[in-house]
Amino acid sequence: MSATRIGVVGAGGRMGRMLIEATLKDDQLALGAAFDVPGSPAIGKTAGDLVGMPCDVLVTDDVAAGLKNIDCLIDFTRPQGTLAHLEMCRQAGVAMVIGTTGFEVDGKAVIAAAAKDVPVVFASNMAVGVNLVFKLLETAASILNQGYDIEIVEAHHRLKIDAPSGTALRMGEVVASALGRDLEECAVYGREGVTGERDPSTIGFATVRGGDIVGDHTVMFCGLGERVELTHKASSRMPYALGSLRAARFLAGRKSGIFDMQDVLGLR
Repeated sequence: MSATRIGVVGAGGRMGRMLIEATLKDDQLALGAAFDVPGSPAIGKTAGDLVGMPCDVLVTDDVAAGLKNIDCLIDFTRPQGTLAHLEMCRQAGVAMVIGTTGFEVDGKAVIAAAAKDVPVVFASNMAVGVNLVFKLLETAASILNQGYDIEIVEAHHRLKIDAPSGTALRMGEVVASALGRDLEECAVYGREGVTGERDPSTIGFATVRGGDIVGDHTVMFCGLGERVELTHKASSRMPYALGSLRAARFLAGRKSGIFDMQDVLGLR
């Protein structure tokens, strides 16, 4: 079977370089295209130049043309750009792995509609370990469903533009669903001043932004006399890249449909 050909958006960025490196090291995949925004210093260089590995694929800003050379596009950019790339993939019949976060409801609806024509993996976090934590949270919440206050704390680098992180929100959704709650109704995203006693039905979120923190997430179940914490810490972006490539392999041969990493890992 021929290798799945991967395209990487944002090739000159930190995540883009990690995806290129991981793809070039994977013998089941081949790098078919690399893209960046017009004016990026990466334009005109080879993907190999960016990661110090042999590869003569040129970085371009013409995504539509480059889709002819790939089977799956991986995108960790920003919502507006990702949706534009998704429409190009839909027209070209190219699968897509979306690791971008910060979508509004309308954006998520656009992704679901496009997935009727092409296969898409769309997940708040591509790391295998994080998705294991999602599964463990279902069990924890179903057992610790009385007498425990739930707080979610996340920390990321200073350049992250959305808060709370998509992963933290997904953790909240998993917990709320296991408890029979609606996160939109029970989430508390900030506390300041005289807030009064904590409402036991709420799920709290706290956000830290600073330095070069790749991504830390902790869900606390705080009871009387004990506290249970589930934590995932990423020390590099490689887990996100490796999970994305696993998602790309999962999509090979599929014609359409929207999936997440729980599907990719068989955790449903």
